[in-house]
Amino acid sequence: MWDSLLMLGKGGLAGFIIAAPVGPVGVLCVQRTLHRGRLSGLTAGLGAACADAFYGAIAAFGLSLVSRWLEQHELLFRGAGGLFLCFMAWRMLRAALHPMPQKLLAEPRNGLLSGFVSTFVLTATNPITIVAFLGVFAFFGVGAFGLTNAMAAWLVLGVFAGSSIWWLSLAGLAGAYRHRLGNDSMRWINGLSGLLMLAFGIYGVGSVLFIWSQR
Repeated sequence: MWDSLLMLGKGGLAGFIIAAPVGPVGVLCVQRTLHRGRLSGLTAGLGAACADAFYGAIAAFGLSLVSRWLEQHELLFRGAGGLFLCFMAWRMLRAALHPMPQKLLAEPRNGLLSGFVSTFVLTATNPITIVAFLGVFAFFGVGAFGLTNAMAAWLVLGVFAGSSIWWLSLAGLAGAYRHRLGNDSMRWINGLSGLLMLAFGIYGVGSVLFIWSQR
């Protein structure tokens, strides 16, 4: 029992550490929280948490063949992620240029699913997350490739919980300021978020093209 709780705690710390760095997923989570509300931001964060748990499971269960295949196709995933970021940037910039009236900003029925899928895709297109988990697991003294299935399951559950705690905190903090913002402020937020996402996307696609050009 204590070993299971210890593994759960280590997984939680690993998930929190992997999720915390500010990046395109964080920008998207904050933007959706401010634009649609806490539930929308949290749902978007849960998409990233599920992707973190997926990669954490690959690292924890020692699925070396899957891990190797993902790493071999890293450039393909990175390029796809960059293009997806550019698409999300276009949507944010369009919202900044053509804002919706405040009374129409209620979350559409498929909006929560869309936010979940968007952040899951963005997180899942970064296979280096596996390497990050292996490094964090090693730091906490977790024998990633020598765990029993039960211990690995507790570890993955902890990863999901730790990542979810980060996104819950981020959505809650952003949501606290939502009602203080007017339409003009939302236009600026959408515009700046779109530019940040565009920069991340161009960097992703550009890095792939640069690496391919050197081969």
